[in-house]
Amino acid sequence: MDLKDQIYQLERFYLSPFAAHSNASKGRQYPITDCPLRTDYARDRDKIVHSKAFRRLKHKTQVFLSPEGDHYRTRLTHTLEVAQIARTICRGLRLNEDLTEAIALGHDLGHTPYGHAGEAALQSFCHFAHNEQSLRIATTIENGCKGMNLTFESQSGILNHRFGLKNETLEGAVVAFADKIAYISHDIDDIIRAGLLTEDDLPKQFSLVLGNSHSKRINTIVLDIIKNSINKPAVSPSSTVLQAMMGLRAFLTQNFYCSGEIKAEEGKAKDMIKFLFEHFYKNIDLLPKDLLALDSTKEQKVCDHISTFTDRFAVKVFESITVPKNWK
Repeated sequence: MDLKDQIYQLERFYLSPFAAHSNASKGRQYPITDCPLRTDYARDRDKIVHSKAFRRLKHKTQVFLSPEGDHYRTRLTHTLEVAQIARTICRGLRLNEDLTEAIALGHDLGHTPYGHAGEAALQSFCHFAHNEQSLRIATTIENGCKGMNLTFESQSGILNHRFGLKNETLEGAVVAFADKIAYISHDIDDIIRAGLLTEDDLPKQFSLVLGNSHSKRINTIVLDIIKNSINKPAVSPSSTVLQAMMGLRAFLTQNFYCSGEIKAEEGKAKDMIKFLFEHFYKNIDLLPKDLLALDSTKEQKVCDHISTFTDRFAVKVFESITVPKNWK
């Protein structure tokens, strides 16, 4: 028996009727040679893991810009935490873990250098949203501007991972919640590590609902989502837990995401990204030939180019333009 057929049989027996079954995928834009073992969703996951865009996430900002310590999150570690949380929820709901993992691993591929600061800088010149750019990286920019040719379900999940957007699959909805769970939890952990907050500083009304530690908060929300969504055609935590989550997120936004300590260098990052955009816009021929060949606007091509930069590569390019070179 074909090993993949065994997987299909196991899915029919085990997965929820609301899950995205691997043999029912809408497919890809371009057909590919069949694999005797991996399902289409498993192949999506592997395509993303082996991509250059995924490897670049290790040098992209999460919350703290270029932190001194080794233990602060980067965009890559955030992505891995999202994937772990999403898979745990999907296992509890008997959803498709391969599809969930593919979406989770690909959801932030389009983030600019310096995270949301870089995103805001590019928005000064044209429409730019990191979820849309993540999809564009996957479908167009990666692999020498040939794209990764992911399934339509993975593409939909990557595009719609932002809170409030409608997902075509429950697996995509799980990743959207896992993203929020991860960054609320690990941002608190990083802010405490930076000495800007203690557990006792968190509003008690949220701690009483979610718990008073990193692991307890994640465990509470994950179990609540599973309990509230099991055997249902939708994914959501209970209203009590959701209110606590959003309340905690609002507390972090008001007190830390916009605080001077965290945002101290953000202005410089924005100015640098704006400088790079203007430089490449005026010198468009400096872009890679495969980007120049795309049927897109000049602004889009420059955004595509800059979105592939890591934090440190952006600095390197900026310095190569602005800092005089030694005479040889």
